[in-house]
This record gives sequence, structure tokens and C-alpha cells, in this order.
Amino acid sequence: MTTLVVGSQWGDEGKGKIVDYLSSKSDFVVRFHGGNNAGHTVINQYGKFPMHLIPCGIFNPKIKAIIANGVILDLDVLVSEIENLEKAGINFKNRLYISPRCHLIMPYHKILDKLYEEAKGKAKTGTTGRGIGPTYSDKVSYNGIRIIDLLDSKLFREKLKIQLSIKNRIISALGEKALNEKEIFEKFLVYKKKIHPFIKEPYPLIENALKGKKTILLEGAHGVFLDNDWGTYPFVTASTVLTGGVTAGAGIPSKQVDSIVGVVKAYTTRVGAGPFPTELFDGDGEKLRRTGFEFGTTTGRPRRCGWFDAELIRFASRINGYTGIAITKLDVLDGFKTIKICTSYTNSGKKVRYFDGDAKFLSNVKPVYKTLKGWSKPVKGIKKYSDLPKEAKNYLKEIEKQVKTKIQFVSTGSDRNEIIKA
Repeated sequence: MTTLVVGSQWGDEGKGKIVDYLSSKSDFVVRFHGGNNAGHTVINQYGKFPMHLIPCGIFNPKIKAIIANGVILDLDVLVSEIENLEKAGINFKNRLYISPRCHLIMPYHKILDKLYEEAKGKAKTGTTGRGIGPTYSDKVSYNGIRIIDLLDSKLFREKLKIQLSIKNRIISALGEKALNEKEIFEKFLVYKKKIHPFIKEPYPLIENALKGKKTILLEGAHGVFLDNDWGTYPFVTASTVLTGGVTAGAGIPSKQVDSIVGVVKAYTTRVGAGPFPTELFDGDGEKLRRTGFEFGTTTGRPRRCGWFDAELIRFASRINGYTGIAITKLDVLDGFKTIKICTSYTNSGKKVRYFDGDAKFLSNVKPVYKTLKGWSKPVKGIKKYSDLPKEAKNYLKEIEKQVKTKIQFVSTGSDRNEIIKA
């Protein structure tokens, strides 16, 4: 069985918990796209961990974790993550594999990310400032530096020199201090020493796992509506978030993916700029933020909060081919007397769909709501569907009806075991 976990909104859906839960029965877990602009929070017997690059399944001592070629790496973040997990008792020997094809986030990428945002002024897109966009830009324009280049110190320095000759001109022109080649080179040699034991082409491992009918868990990052093609462009990420990204990002044919689970928060959140049809600006929005502790794992920025948007999730389910969805943070809705679900959009009085326009179009649509009764009994910690209040069951049934996709899992708390298998 090969299972892909996909975020279905604008990220922050709780993918880390679902991956951590599913990894208990997996042989391999694979991260196949994005960078450390993604953040998955995992809470288990080891503690609480904000994961940015290492697959969340690493906590299963029997699992092999793979960072595949589609991931871009900030080595400072990766090394820190490895060291923090080692301190918590996680053993990486013969368990972590990093593709030598991964592109590297260089210091100039982060500086350029910041400078480009500043240059846009009010039109800025609200990036995380992690250098993601500039790194992918270098990747597709043949200016990228990969781990395989770092393994050859002479080649790495040659490529670094060429890139600094280009990037320092831009950085200086935009008012920042030029970077020093020697300092960067020496710093990356230190990183190389730390990660060298884990660098190995993972394609044969994955191919043999598929042939041997091993259980593979593919860990998606971000959310569908941050996809570079199908998201709310330009308020998106630089990578392909959709199901099809597994082939380019990990070398796995999409037809060999057996199960596709879309992770969906029981309401909706978004970090940064961009359209958000169901966003709340009242006390309900603040209550969702406060109760759900809605602050970005990667940036710490407060998340914008709103009601569940079934129009978005219908589209996400269709374009990705979901076999089921996982509802997270249902417990955050405890205490609401009424709860709303956006069933569709209108624009100038006419019913419209998500795919009918661009980000500007989406910022002008009006959500059509269905109001449901809230529940008085808390759902937090409930592990059996039968124990849920009738109103909570009705809410979940309405989501299934609107999205036209079966609910497979319901998370009722932050702990690994606070989950219902529907």
C-alpha cells in the first residue's frame, strides 16, 4: 500500500499528526516537495516537535525516512533538526536518506527573497522569507546548486563563485551588503560533514519498496491552494503540491499510489496575503484563532481564520483524486452555538466555482452558508465515532455531503492517539 497525504487548504491543516499516526504501520515515509517553509507539528511520547524538513514518520523506529529530490534544503535548518531529534533519542543511522539531487537554499536566496518582497511594496505576496521562491527560480533557470555539487568541494566553490558574481550585483543594487564567498564556502563544508552519512540516491530504495509491496507513506507539504499552478496565484508556493508531484519529486509513478488522503481542518485558516472567501473578522474568528492556537509553525505569524469552505475542498478532492479525507481540529469548534459551512460562491448574484477565475476574482466572491447547530458536549479526546455528540456527527455528515468524499479520520485533539478512524 502506498498512501499519499495531501494538505487541502492553505497549509497548516494538521498533516503532521496524520502522517505521524499513519507512520506507525509504514515501512517508508517520503517527503517529495517544498522546503522549510512548510511546518508540521508533531506531539508524541518524545515531546513536541515542529518539523520542517525531516519526514514526520521518523518517530517510528522501524521506518526509513527519505528526503527525495523534489525537496529544497536549507542545511542550517536540516542540521539543527537532526541534532534536536538526536537529543530526543531518535536514531538516524541507516534510517535517513537524502537525495543528492536536492537543490540547496543558499544565503543569497534568503536575502533576495526579502529584497524582492520589499521592492513590491503594497503588492508583496507575503512569502515566508525562507528563500524558497528564489531557489526554485534558480533551479528552473539552470543556476541551482545541488547536494551532489557540495560533495565535490572544488565544483561547489566554482558554482558558488559564479552565482555570487551574479547575485551580489543584484543584492548591492537593492541596497544590501554583498556576500563573502569564503565565509559561505567554509560554512557549507561544516554542513556537508554533518549530513554526509545520510546522502544516498533513494530511487533504488523506493523502487524496491514498491516491488516488494512495502508500505510507503508520502508526506505532502503546504496545501492545494498554495500550488503554483492551481492555487491562488501569485499568493502561492513555488512547488507542485498536487498528487502528480510525486513522480517529479520522488520518482514514483502516480498510478502506483493506492490511497490519497486529503487533510482538512474543521474550519479554514490562511497565513499571509491572498483571497480568503470565508475569512472572519469578528469574535468567532478571534475565538478560532485563540482556541486553535492558530499561529504559523514556520513563521509564528497569526493565521487568518474562517468557516469551513466546501467549495474549496470539493475542488481539491476532484483534482487530486482523494480516496478519503481526514478532518482535524474538530475539538476547536467546541463551545460554538452555531457553526457555518460555505456550500458555494456567488459573484454579481450568479453562482460561480473556485476555478472560474483568478485570485482577484476569488477576493470578490460571496460565500453562501449553511448554518448548523453546535454541540454542548466537548469532543476533545473522543476516540470513537459513536461517542461524538449528535450535532458533531451532523456536522461531519454535512461535510461529506458537500465535499462528496468519505471521511476516513477525525482528529479530536493534538495528541497522536486523539483520533477517530471513521
